[in-house]
Amino acid sequence: MNSCSIPAIPRGALASFFLLLLFSIAFQTAKAQRLPDSVIPTHYALTLTPDLKAAVYTGSETIDVVLKDPTRSITLNSIEIAFQSASITASGISQNASVALDASKQQATLVVPNLLAAGKATLTIAFTGMLNNQLRGFYLSKTAQRNYAVTQFEATDARRAFPCFDEPALKATYDISLVIDKSDTAISNSPIAQDTPGPGADRHTLTFLTTPRMSTYLVAFLVGDFQCTSGTQDGVIIRSCATPDKVALTPFSVDFAKFALHYFNTYFGIPYPLKKLDLIALPDFEAGAMENFGAITYRERALLIDEKTASIDAKKVVAVDIAHEMAHQWFGDLVTMQWWDNVWLNEGFATWMEYKAVAAAHPEWGFNEFVIANLDNTLNIDAQKTTRPIRARADTPDEIDEMFDSIAYGKAGDVLLMVENYAGQEAFRRGVHNYLAAHLYANATAEDFWNAEAAASHKPIDSIMDSFISQPGVPLLTFSSPVNGKVNLSQRRFFLSPGAENNSGQKWTLPVCFKAGAQGSQCAVVTPETTTLKAPEGSLFFANAGGKGYYRIAYPSSDYRNLLAHIESSLTPAERISFIGDQWAQLRANKASVSDYLDLVSAVRDDSSAQVLSSALDGVELLYIRVAATPSEKDALAQWIRATFAPAYKKLGAPSPSDSTNTLLLRARLFQLLGLYGKDPQVLAQARTLAQQFVADPNSVEPTLRQTALAVAAHNGDAALYNQFLHIYETSSNPEFQTGALHFLALFEDPSLLQRALQLALSNKVRNQDAAGQFAIALGVGANREATWQFIQAHWDELKAQFTVDTGADLVASVGVFCTPTARDDVKAFFTAHPLEASAPALHQSLEQIDGCIEFRNLQEPQLKAWIAARPH
Repeated sequence: MNSCSIPAIPRGALASFFLLLLFSIAFQTAKAQRLPDSVIPTHYALTLTPDLKAAVYTGSETIDVVLKDPTRSITLNSIEIAFQSASITASGISQNASVALDASKQQATLVVPNLLAAGKATLTIAFTGMLNNQLRGFYLSKTAQRNYAVTQFEATDARRAFPCFDEPALKATYDISLVIDKSDTAISNSPIAQDTPGPGADRHTLTFLTTPRMSTYLVAFLVGDFQCTSGTQDGVIIRSCATPDKVALTPFSVDFAKFALHYFNTYFGIPYPLKKLDLIALPDFEAGAMENFGAITYRERALLIDEKTASIDAKKVVAVDIAHEMAHQWFGDLVTMQWWDNVWLNEGFATWMEYKAVAAAHPEWGFNEFVIANLDNTLNIDAQKTTRPIRARADTPDEIDEMFDSIAYGKAGDVLLMVENYAGQEAFRRGVHNYLAAHLYANATAEDFWNAEAAASHKPIDSIMDSFISQPGVPLLTFSSPVNGKVNLSQRRFFLSPGAENNSGQKWTLPVCFKAGAQGSQCAVVTPETTTLKAPEGSLFFANAGGKGYYRIAYPSSDYRNLLAHIESSLTPAERISFIGDQWAQLRANKASVSDYLDLVSAVRDDSSAQVLSSALDGVELLYIRVAATPSEKDALAQWIRATFAPAYKKLGAPSPSDSTNTLLLRARLFQLLGLYGKDPQVLAQARTLAQQFVADPNSVEPTLRQTALAVAAHNGDAALYNQFLHIYETSSNPEFQTGALHFLALFEDPSLLQRALQLALSNKVRNQDAAGQFAIALGVGANREATWQFIQAHWDELKAQFTVDTGADLVASVGVFCTPTARDDVKAFFTAHPLEASAPALHQSLEQIDGCIEFRNLQEPQLKAWIAARPH
């Protein structure tokens, strides 16, 4: 043990010193989980032989490395793998290696008797492993007919499949071979190079072409009886693959992938670099999808649909997920972040690009408004105390897992949207191209990106990006009315909770774009020192032209009233969504009243855009759920909902083949509002009728209205309907029908039916990936909340055994729906006593959400009562 002397410390500084010392020790412990930088892998030759029935496999590999310094030991990542033998060859001499395992660091160290010279060396390892049930590493995915062996390696789980240097910057090429049952096939990152019989009469060996240089988390291999639909685009073979019973649901994904590939090739100016692209639907899969280079994996519902019967939302889900993962083939796969603290370089970019591709393919879906609505949701998440900077520390596997959140995806993508809007689309595209071209098959940092953008645009993109990447939270811009061609402003950090206000002085560098009449928009960069800007021309003062700014706005009352009076005539749909979002945020922060917000909703009640109306109605529904605390208050809101929106619903009439996409979405959204919150008798009766029509013939109900109607029917359903939905879940081969039916079961409010739904979620009839979601859905139903929470606590050990890292954190996140001090204390006590891996941030966020709801109700319920009293009776 090393020792050192500690100099004398002033008495008052002693506590601070020991806190600093403890932090330093913890930091060094976390950093110790990183691999030494003295060994660089260059190539893997990997052979795996899985036994799907026994759920085990054997493996052998050679890893070519470069040693920077002479050494007797090499450390790499490995966990849950049994080493059978290991040796290291260098300078023509092979030495057997002993293996020292450190499970806490997920590392294995190979030690040889004699010194290895600096330079090239080769590791040779034989090992065995288990095909686990944890949906990570090399694991089992099952159907009623058979087992499949599949992989999920992001972020730190390649080390569970084979010993490797499992860090994103340690890129290498791969030669992969799979020895499998004669009747099976396999898919990997590259095309099959060779298919040879044996070893043995009942097996064959598939050898794949050498991969591009890539990170370990992007390696994939999948074994089973997959069947595929294929097409070709820009010289690339594109396949969509599934289990044999679902291959008929793959054509939509092939067609959209062909469009997306050409779109991305054109946008990036860098062709997709592989000879093939496979999209594979897996029965058991924790993530929504995973961007493995050339072999993207998906949950079945995220890839497989029947285009003739699918709802618009189901088509959107598939298109968005395909576009997201295909964008990763450039952002993440071809060019990879240096370390996980910059995971937003992967996820934020893919989120931003997915919308561009889908909007280009399907303009009728109104994705421009959808993007602004999502931006508004992210602003609300980021306005909580428990938010984090986009770039944050991530050293341990748990810390890395926690980085995959709405900040890395949503906020990062929204900041890119704002910066692109300011820089100009073509200048921004040039910056993207230059960034990618400079780092092909290599790694990059945030600074690499924003420096490329600044050079391409000749604008201070670097300062803007650094401002948003490095600090948490949402800017609030407070404006004065324009006077003499100028407008005054101030900025500070915005919190949804008025109790969270602080005087930190946090400020940003950001672009502000004013609506400027016929000229479109007028943009300027606001720095922390800016207090005055040139005012836009025109009588309407709106400070977020296009709705793409990542900030909240507080207007003077006169300008707010002017905007409200002209919201339908002078603002675009995207701008209306942004304006509505700002006013909801003001309500949450106790700067506006319930009456103010409902007046705004009334002003857009006849809006022709389904997304605009949906954004406004989200707030109405939250008032019903979170502010109205008594039956009489809920009844008053329900009466107002019926009086305000039933006429618009009736005006739409029954679904027609001539309906536009917007009309279909508008009808479904109003049906949801009137059925769940307006308690409209005619809508409730229609929901029961449509549910019976669906049960008799699933194709007989218009798909987009179908999903909403079935949910409304389930809330009010009886045992007969529950049994019908259960039968659909157990027998349907259509993932949209099957997953939808499962979710509907958790909506039934009859106590005995709720217990049946919860017991089902606890059983082996529900896949691990879906179980936590069922409890989250049940917790979201006010009538079911307390009984569901009691069930979770009473069956905790059984539930915990089902959880993966992600699904456990998801369940913890779902308890943020409570709204009383007693429930908050109960949630905190329970999860403090029963902690789940990588779920601490989710618990903090849930507790903040509960506190926020309590505060919101206390502040705004009196305002709701005043609004009710002022209404004519």
